[in-house]
Amino acid sequence: MEHENHETHENTPSIDHGSHNPSHVAIEDKSEQHSDHSAVTHEQGTMARKEHGGQIFHAFQLEAGAGSSDNDGTFNWHFDGWIGTDENKLWLKSEGERTGGKTEQAEFWTLYSRNIHPFWDGQVGVRHDMKPTSLTYFTLGFAGLAPYFFETEAHLFVSEDGDLSARLRMEKDFLVTQRLILQPYLEANLYAQDVPELDVGTGLASAEFGIQARYELTRKFAPYIDVKYERKFGETSSIAKSHKEDNEAFICAAGLRLMF
Repeated sequence: MEHENHETHENTPSIDHGSHNPSHVAIEDKSEQHSDHSAVTHEQGTMARKEHGGQIFHAFQLEAGAGSSDNDGTFNWHFDGWIGTDENKLWLKSEGERTGGKTEQAEFWTLYSRNIHPFWDGQVGVRHDMKPTSLTYFTLGFAGLAPYFFETEAHLFVSEDGDLSARLRMEKDFLVTQRLILQPYLEANLYAQDVPELDVGTGLASAEFGIQARYELTRKFAPYIDVKYERKFGETSSIAKSHKEDNEAFICAAGLRLMF
């Protein structure tokens, strides 16, 4: 009897609980599904960020020209550009002018630019002037496209001395041909108080009106000719006259415009 029981035990098929456990297979399936789901979610998130302005772009423009003003040689530059997404950008800017071998203006801007409307960015940051006087300004303003396609920049400045000023610039492109473009522009500077160290008075201090004609050999390379009229107004004009300085000037220049 004992012998029969022993044979029965030996002939009983063994069960491999490790390789055929249904719960173990289910865990593996769930792990694979979770991995696939994570990959799909990551890809969808990347695509969503791209669709909603998450890609990084950049656009920089440099204009440098030389000419004459009242028989004095002049050199000027204007650098403007940004890097970032459609919604958030780091905006960099610099402009300046040398006349008769002397630097009369040199500005450097660093701004955070946030898209607040399909055609407008709100901007905040700092502007530092090296000439005519070394000063740093807190800067707040807007940049965008006004009605009738006028490119517009409007900024308020508070200097480290607490002086308040503002600047407005507007320009517009007119296509004569696909390559020849005329760009009239204006810029005005206003002050809320007298600033003796800058020789400016309260109100509209200065403005310039000009027109630039450029020929785009390529979109990124264009020679240009620029003619502008500068004038000081109000108290600022009176201060210039008291120093036996001109309160107006015509400047003609030729240069290159590069985009990268």
